[in-house]
Amino acid sequence: MADRRLQVFHTVARLLSFTKAAESLHMTQPAVTFQVRQLEEYFNTRLFDRTHNRISLTEAGSKVFFYSDKIFELYGEMENAVREMTGEISGSLTIGASTTIAEYMLPALLGDFRSQYPDVSIHLKVSNTDGIVHMVENNTIDLGVVEAPVSNKNLVVDQCRRDKLVAIVSPMHPKAGESSLPLSELLSYPFICREEGSGTREVIAEYMKDSGCEALNVVMELGSPEAVKGAVEAGMGISVVSLATIQKELKLGTLVAIELEPGLERPFSFVHQKQKFRLRVMEELLEFARNYCVEHADDLAS
Repeated sequence: MADRRLQVFHTVARLLSFTKAAESLHMTQPAVTFQVRQLEEYFNTRLFDRTHNRISLTEAGSKVFFYSDKIFELYGEMENAVREMTGEISGSLTIGASTTIAEYMLPALLGDFRSQYPDVSIHLKVSNTDGIVHMVENNTIDLGVVEAPVSNKNLVVDQCRRDKLVAIVSPMHPKAGESSLPLSELLSYPFICREEGSGTREVIAEYMKDSGCEALNVVMELGSPEAVKGAVEAGMGISVVSLATIQKELKLGTLVAIELEPGLERPFSFVHQKQKFRLRVMEELLEFARNYCVEHADDLAS
């Protein structure tokens, strides 16, 4: 029996979606459907019930999914055992990162990792924090890197570093010459924030709640750090962003950073499933990333 058919079936059964499985496997949806039909022909029975654009496992499908889980776990253990003997690290990983991390932290980290492990193929998906956590929960990515606390206790959350957030204004703003900005004064100005589901927005909302303050005067919601910075540079309002995202603008003098009172920090964290078994390439990436965050703490902070 072809291993590829079982792998495709297992992914569809895990996600209960041909579309999501195709995305996860980097295949077209017709190719996924073809592989599943071939497996159904092999067993001479339906493995999925398809009704109203939704699918569910048949009784036979549930049996195949149960045993395929065991098969792929054994495959992984076999691969790890051989890799440990040969010292080779290779394979494919899919990583998801929230926008801020994908743009300002991961490029250097993944570049250094690929230099050390050139035989590892890495696919990167970018979304906001809610989207990345959802992908981890659905097993559509192997590892997520997020910029806000994760509430799902069934996931493993491994903090990488602390990230400092500051208020930003245009050089012409009345507060541009101030060294610090009390939270009460932040409420007085038009505020530009990220979209719903953004880790930055969630952290700021929690910050406001903990400080017992009323809601911000939100005049604009934007979907990326670059868009927020552009709006602030244009004098359309004030915002709160990661200090790591504005180094270029500070050097060019197009933005001014102001310390918040009280100060505000958040964790950048790795998040993944609680699996009793992981491929060695996944373990190597996690260990490499942890060490990278420690060794480059000063660079990342600035």
